[in-house]
Amino acid sequence: MITMQGRSRTRSTAVVLAAVTALALAATAWLVAPAGMARATAGLAAVSPVEDEGFDCPTSNPSSPSSNPRLPDPFRKLDGSRISTKSDWRCQRAETKHLAQRYVYGEKPAKPQTVSGTVSNTAITVNVTHNGRTASFSASVQLPTSGSAPYPAVVVLGGFGADTATIRSAGAAVISYDPLAVGREGTPRNNKQGAFYNIYGSSSGSGLLVAWAWGVSRIIDVIEQSGGGILRADATGVTGCSRYGKGAFVTGAFDQRIALTMPIESGSAGSPIFRGIPGESGAQPLSSAYGEQPWLGDAFGSYTGNPANLPIDTHQTVAMVAPRGLFIMDNPHIDWLAARSSSVAALAGAEVYRALGAGDNISYWSDVQDGTHCASRSEWRTPLQQHIQKFLHKTGSSAGVFRISSRKAGNLSEWRDWQTPTLADGPTTPPPTTPPPTTPPPTTPPPTTPPTTTPPTTPPTTPPPTTPPASGACSASVSVNQWTGGFVATVRVTAGSAPVNRWAVAMTLPSGVSVTNSWNAERSGSSGAVTFRNVSYNGSIAAGQSTEFGFQGTGTASGMTPTCTAG
Repeated sequence: MITMQGRSRTRSTAVVLAAVTALALAATAWLVAPAGMARATAGLAAVSPVEDEGFDCPTSNPSSPSSNPRLPDPFRKLDGSRISTKSDWRCQRAETKHLAQRYVYGEKPAKPQTVSGTVSNTAITVNVTHNGRTASFSASVQLPTSGSAPYPAVVVLGGFGADTATIRSAGAAVISYDPLAVGREGTPRNNKQGAFYNIYGSSSGSGLLVAWAWGVSRIIDVIEQSGGGILRADATGVTGCSRYGKGAFVTGAFDQRIALTMPIESGSAGSPIFRGIPGESGAQPLSSAYGEQPWLGDAFGSYTGNPANLPIDTHQTVAMVAPRGLFIMDNPHIDWLAARSSSVAALAGAEVYRALGAGDNISYWSDVQDGTHCASRSEWRTPLQQHIQKFLHKTGSSAGVFRISSRKAGNLSEWRDWQTPTLADGPTTPPPTTPPPTTPPPTTPPPTTPPTTTPPTTPPTTPPPTTPPASGACSASVSVNQWTGGFVATVRVTAGSAPVNRWAVAMTLPSGVSVTNSWNAERSGSSGAVTFRNVSYNGSIAAGQSTEFGFQGTGTASGMTPTCTAG
């Protein structure tokens, strides 16, 4: 449970979203995309047919993790090099998962030797046997109010998550899963209880969040084996609120068969960056989250007072979900939940989504009115339905949305010193196939070089005119995603035909517009005439290339004209 100011706060009923019947598309608010995030052009991200695609990737441990107050670069391998293609992400994710297990969550074992069970219209049973040990648990099923079998399904952890009536009205079944049957709370770390620990031992170093995730994976195993007559194994979502939001977050990160992950108000040990929590006023301390329940792995106990020493942070757990669907919902009204640090995790993780060409597959929403923990949110109704349509029914195409509350708006530029790479579409191995064809042909050109009369006359006259005007030139363009009372603006800075080393973008904001948050740039001013300057990692732009920064504001942004100055 989440403890607030020393008092436990629990709810006994299913929470969050009120039932709705219409599947109408949202108004323009749903079209808000995070700054710097390109619309995915390759269609929806495919759900993996296996739990872990990178099972065969080599992994290693960092020699000696050094202190780093900034967020680790999610694109950098442990050997110091950075990935360069989208296909590299498979093994980069495997390396990230290895670090997450070793330092934060504990190991999530692979599929046990034997998993069996049944799927009916009302229940799922799971039976596991591994190394002579057995365990069993079950979950209830509610079919949707419309559609026909086989149905997509959303696993709701502990009855705390996205409202089941909304899920069912959107045409998805609800699997009500009791995580405590798999990993019980209220137990000491050296005597953990539940189905997971019956198999792997009560003194296992793996925390409850990994145990809960393991249980969902076994449910998916049984659905796969059932033949797909009732439920579809390739269209599974997971959701939870509060402590179960933590569980939903980790579950989606660790199983690549999950098409849609929806953690709600997960708080410390959930999506908020570990490095940000000590500096966020009123947030549940890491030592408190670690000590309240054995949610995190035992190894994390060494880092509760020095998260900067971790070689990983939760933005990389966000990235482990990429490029699959992710919808993070937060509550900015309760300091204990660390929504500011959560928004930073989402913004940083979204950079991986963008690099993979899947920017539209991640959403973050903390701009809500009701401050009650795990309350029903009218703001989340339509996006919830649209996520189910897009990622579970695979019939929608709504854009991702970032609606960050000004009460708890994180600034990504304060937390990173790395820049998002442009990842190539192809694999890293093709280059060796190119040299053989290109080297033989150059043996024929000699006959074309003798006529040296033309070269001397053209080269001297062409360079002088082109070089001077292009030096230090840059341009800027802005795109705005507006909703009632607020907006997010994305500004693209482009170098001319010569490289740029530093840049500044000036613009005059319309009357009534105020900037509440910005990223990837240093800002002077929040209304009227404002100027944005490059930060350390994005000042250098190669000729003809671009970089982007963004800002969020209140009011109606229209008619803004950015002017770029280089030098």
